[in-house]
Amino acid sequence: MVLSLALLVILAAMLIKGDRPLQPAGSGASADSKTTPTMLYCAASNRAVMEAIKSDYQKETGRTLEIQYGPSQTLLGSIEVSQTGDLYLPADDSYLQIARDKGLVSESIPIARQQGVVAVKKGNPLNIKVFADLLKPEVRLVQANPDAAAIGKVCRTVLQGQNLWNKLDDATTAYRTTVTEVANDILVGAADAGIVYDAVLHTYPDLEYIELPELEQVSSNIAIGVVSTTKLPQQALHFARFVSSADRGLKRYVEFGFRIVDGDQWADVPELSIFAGSMLRPAIDDTVTKFEQREGVRVNRVYNGCGILVAQMKAGQHPDAYFACDTEFMQQVPDLFPEPIDVSQNELVILVQKGNPKNIKTLKDLATEGVRVGIGHEKQCAMGWLTQNTLKEGGIQKEVMANVSAQVPTGDMLVNQLLTGALDAAVVYLSNAAGAADQLDAVRIKGLECSVAIQPFAIRLDSPNRQLTTRLFERICSADSQNDFLAEGFQWQLKKSLNKMGGDKQ
Repeated sequence: MVLSLALLVILAAMLIKGDRPLQPAGSGASADSKTTPTMLYCAASNRAVMEAIKSDYQKETGRTLEIQYGPSQTLLGSIEVSQTGDLYLPADDSYLQIARDKGLVSESIPIARQQGVVAVKKGNPLNIKVFADLLKPEVRLVQANPDAAAIGKVCRTVLQGQNLWNKLDDATTAYRTTVTEVANDILVGAADAGIVYDAVLHTYPDLEYIELPELEQVSSNIAIGVVSTTKLPQQALHFARFVSSADRGLKRYVEFGFRIVDGDQWADVPELSIFAGSMLRPAIDDTVTKFEQREGVRVNRVYNGCGILVAQMKAGQHPDAYFACDTEFMQQVPDLFPEPIDVSQNELVILVQKGNPKNIKTLKDLATEGVRVGIGHEKQCAMGWLTQNTLKEGGIQKEVMANVSAQVPTGDMLVNQLLTGALDAAVVYLSNAAGAADQLDAVRIKGLECSVAIQPFAIRLDSPNRQLTTRLFERICSADSQNDFLAEGFQWQLKKSLNKMGGDKQ
């Protein structure tokens, strides 16, 4: 069956591009970023460490910040009502998920973890050692409001699962708005004990904490999210990268008693590199460019046949990410990329002149005398490797190879030779055909499963830019990017791949 390549062009034209123009990648600190403050909504439990980071950031970059502190739920409500601000840092990342579900937050970057503990005066004067001690009538217990503060919400959820919450609720003398207010009550003698995050007590030398097995699951992951309505996404992401960088913000988090994640190395304008099979270029290049503009970073792209890319990597060139044309060429560098995720698939087709003057309907017809055939080079690209396997499975490898007059590393080279009349037919990916609908037709290869290639994406195990590269992958996983893939003749595999892993990027 001959496919209508014009249909692919029509689909592409129907795509709606909603992104507004952004600051050029790598432009550094603009005049606006120097004078217009970045607005951060930040949980009160992170106030001490964030003030130190704010000071560091303003001294190093000359950029300014405004920070509003408060309970995580209250801050989320402020963002929803006002539709203002640039960044949101709650005390527990469950609030970020709520914000994402409501469309209030776009990207998020992990930072640290904090543990729920019982705070008491230095020396533990009431000798609180076990959970039952908190329930004694002589112990004045305070907590943060579970409907406003992260520690209260997480504590209630965990203890409800142990059938302990009602007992603790009955024993609680008062609820405070924030976790720092709980600590302050104990400090001034208004309470004897309170449930707080361990890191909060870093700035309270007169208090200490007790870890209880019942509170072991009362822990919170901290991440910073970009508010969806921000008018300064590049500026917001600049500070978010500073906060989450191993040699800047995360050093402060360690100083203040938090348990940090692995962060990227700081750079004012980071650079990351990606190797990708040539056939993926039309599907991802626009997405990568928009990512550069939004983040204010540079992404160095190398597109080529996957065999050539693998050879370069084995020779010592190690990109931050690799997007292969087929799983076979990802499996050749498992030491660099041990955790690939299948994103898309593409099928081989026989590309012929418009109207199919040689009447080529099957692979077998490529062996017809006088037909000039072009294929990919099996050692230089996934397309060539896949073609050879398909010809072998069809039992016609020797016959077709007798008519092959061109073996090249990329499909677009074969398309160009067809357009100039140097070839009568070529075995290429369907995506290679998308841009030549007015002059070429595609004939589907039926009944051979090996004519389908799966495209996996992976981040290098020791990349210094893992968080940044992860966000690039998230952009490639976006709905707009998926539309680009479909318009270029690919099929989407990502959701199926992530379901097998127990996750979902959509």
